Amino acid sequence: MKIIFMGTPDFAAKALESLDNAGHEIVLVVTQPDKEKGRGKQVSQSPVKEYAVAHNMNVFQPVKIREKENVDYLKGFEADICVVAAFGQILTEDILNMPKYGCVNIHASLLPKYRGAAPIQWSILNGEKQTGVTIMQMDKGLDTGDMLLQKAIDIEACDTGESLFDKLMLLGSELICEALVKIEKGELIPIRQNEAESTYAGKITKDMGLIDFSRDSEIIERYVRGLNSWPSAFTMINGKTLKIWKADIVKTESTEAPGSVIEVNSDAIVVKTGNGAISIKEIQLEGKKRMTVHDFLLGYKVAVGATLGK
Repeated sequence: MKIIFMGTPDFAAKALESLDNAGHEIVLVVTQPDKEKGRGKQVSQSPVKEYAVAHNMNVFQPVKIREKENVDYLKGFEADICVVAAFGQILTEDILNMPKYGCVNIHASLLPKYRGAAPIQWSILNGEKQTGVTIMQMDKGLDTGDMLLQKAIDIEACDTGESLFDKLMLLGSELICEALVKIEKGELIPIRQNEAESTYAGKITKDMGLIDFSRDSEIIERYVRGLNSWPSAFTMINGKTLKIWKADIVKTESTEAPGSVIEVNSDAIVVKTGNGAISIKEIQLEGKKRMTVHDFLLGYKVAVGATLGK
């Protein structure tokens, strides 16, 4: 197929790579404009652009894809289909209806659940047992189009936002290749989403990582995993930010206030929560590198009775 590919982050770059390796003709790659990053304001390219440039693909980086001159530019490529994966801009109906097979999206959830920007993290935060990838026919709504192909995977107890991202990135890259073959053969029957079952996965914000120790230990543990690697779950210790990268749920009969350190051993700091406790295993103090609690305690004293969050 002749494909216009639209995407920006690693999740999309993997799909682009798979489509390229499958022998499709990528006539145009559309991605977000380069951005300045860091104090040195070095120009940073999106992962999708990096792959496209490395493989001599035509790259287009409009500030606003919906502007008429940009839409007209897309029309000139006469693509069979447009594949979209985490592009970051809303497509007009002119663009959606432009290719022969329309525009399809690779969405990292089992639609209609978790429409929106952060389905991977929210599936962990909410304690889901499964998630997956849906290939959907795009319409003018936000992830509301008909479903073409869907595959589920289990969310493991050890999965983090980062590890689940990697799994779904690979699954999405495989599923889109399977979908395009079936679309061209007319083998897929669009399935309308059940609006009654729809949920929304809003953007993840940095302040969501601040741990409220009055919550249940199960919820806190899910936030530690779900917000790994960004923005990470964090608390305060002696006025400094303490990121928590790994923690386990612990049962306790302690009546100490939430946030209180109730045990310190060679490998863990155990903190009381609203229901139970969490055993913190891996942390990162402000200005320091990420490390195990064992290594942290070699140079930093944490006493039973101390309070996290202050």
